[in-house]
This record gives sequence, C-alpha cells and structure tokens, in this order.
Amino acid sequence: MGLGLEVNVDYVSAVALDLAGRVTLAETRPVGIGSDLVALATDVRNSLMADGHTVVRAAVAVPGLVDRDNRTVAWAPNLDWHSRPLADELETAFEGQCPTTVDNDANCAALAESSHGIAVDVEDSLYLTGTIGIGAGIVQSGVLLRGGAGFAGEVGHMPIGHPSAVCGCGRRGCWEASVGLRAMLAAVGMDEASTPLATAALVAERAASDAAVQAALTQLGRDLGNGLATLTAVLNPSAIVLGGYFVPLGEFIVPAAQEVLAERLPSAELHLPEIRLSSLGIQAAALGAAEHALADVFSGALPI
Repeated sequence: MGLGLEVNVDYVSAVALDLAGRVTLAETRPVGIGSDLVALATDVRNSLMADGHTVVRAAVAVPGLVDRDNRTVAWAPNLDWHSRPLADELETAFEGQCPTTVDNDANCAALAESSHGIAVDVEDSLYLTGTIGIGAGIVQSGVLLRGGAGFAGEVGHMPIGHPSAVCGCGRRGCWEASVGLRAMLAAVGMDEASTPLATAALVAERAASDAAVQAALTQLGRDLGNGLATLTAVLNPSAIVLGGYFVPLGEFIVPAAQEVLAERLPSAELHLPEIRLSSLGIQAAALGAAEHALADVFSGALPI
C-alpha cells in the first residue's frame, strides 16, 4: 500500500493506493496552516494497518519548492516554511517503519491526472493548481518536467499579475496574487470557507444570481487566460487541466480564459489546447503522491 499525503494552507488530505491502482481510503481535513498533517498521516496509517494492510512507503505533496533530496521543503511561502525536514518528521511519527519522500503538489496532481484523470488521453499536458498559491505540473511525453534544480512549474510567481498586488512570497505583481483563491475572494467580496473547493462552490452559487460576481469571475478568467497563453507558447501542451478552486467555477471562468488563450497565442490557428477541469477533486495531489510512493515498488527497486 502506498500512502499519499498533501499539506496546504487550509487543508490536509490523504489517499491510500493499493498495488492494483485502487484507492482504498481517502480523507481530507480542514486545518489552519497545515498543522495537522502528522496527525492525519498517523491516523490513516494506523487505520490501514488495523485492517491488515502494509504501508510500504509514503509521499507528501507540498505547495512549494522541494530540495533535491526529496525530503526537505526548501521554501513554501504560503505555509511560511523554510528548509523544513518534513520527511524526517513523518518518519519519526511512523516510528521508522515507513520511508517517506516529499514532492511538489502540482507535480503530484499532474501525475494523477495523467494516470487516473482528465488527461489520460494525452502525452503532453499542463496542470494548474487552484489554491491560495498557483503552481503548475508539466507533463511532456508522459514524463514530469522538473528542471535543473527540480523547481520547474513555479508559474504563480511569473510577474504577469496586477503590478500592485502583493503575493505571499513578498513580491508584487505575481500571477497568483491576481488569480489565486484569496485574490478571487477579494474580487467577489466573499469569505473563505473550509477548503478551496467548498469556498468556490459558495461563490458559484452566488454567481448564479449576482451579475457583479459573474463579472468579477469573467475578469478572473481573462487574467487566467493571459498566463495560460504565455505558458502555452513556451510548453505547447495538448491539454490544460485546471484543478482546485477553479473546478466549481468552471462555467464562469473557462470561456473567458479560452477566449483570451485563442486571442493571445500566436499559434492558435494551428493548435489551440483545450482547457479541461480536473476530475479528481481536492485529493488529486494526494493521489499523485500515493503513486509516487509506489514508484519504486512498480520499478522493482523495492521488494514487497
């Protein structure tokens, strides 16, 4: 059994995956600043073991940069984490019985969408997280693109947002400061709920009868499309997958985003990628992390 975990600003998730690729357990808990990750991880692992399962490895998806050791969170600004030895902390909680690695949340979600979700039919895709932070998982020829230091996909910090908008990283003008969850809530004048999807569902309900909210979401879609045009010009994905809070708001933001993408992409007449909505929900990154946890088993590097 592989245990996949995700920690984010306002929730933690866990997914257990068996060797046949079946999800045997999935749980999400709303929290504050990811403080209950260890509790969730130990609760889920204990539950699996009580049912007779063996958890061979665990992996954690985090919204930030991960060191080359795949164990340390180098920088996660929205969690205010710097050089945090997260794998060590979890292995201590697991009493040394469950080797653990760490990866970026967008990478994990992109992997899950390519294997289980809406991007199974394409070899080249771009996955965009939709939480407080905005990151990308880039799949090319079926393989995750990681870059020279392993930090590829930090698209939320591209300087294409509103110049005055302050980002969680401390800079101004980052894309996520214009299209992240809290930027969207400020634009529509609503408060955050328990999780990004729950929050977006409430906004979608309001938008159904509120023209001002609809207009704000249309502008969000245009800002989103602007960034997607830049990324598409560089990466040429066959499909773009929107995850997280974007999913419940799809009917309000995707048409505007697709329109801007067609307007701004020089190669649009030759190839215009389809914008798709994630089919895996809030647990996409945790599911991808569970797959990551079993990678050495499937390759034969870890005996079972």
